[in-house]
Amino acid sequence: MKLLRMFAAVLMFTGILAGCLAILLLVFLMVRFPPLLIAVLLACWMFCRLLKALAPKSATADAATAAPK
Repeated sequence: MKLLRMFAAVLMFTGILAGCLAILLLVFLMVRFPPLLIAVLLACWMFCRLLKALAPKSATADAATAAPK
């Protein structure tokens, strides 16, 4: 059981380390190549607009989930 926990801890550590290195590399590339920064910002903006467009409206959601009177 101790070996399994150690193996899981090593896998979690390598996963977190790989994620941090990927984020660091992405930030470095965005600083080095400004068109990549513009592309990432544009993609984030489009994603936010898409989420707002697909989000249910609060009035219809409240009416659908409200308890009957």
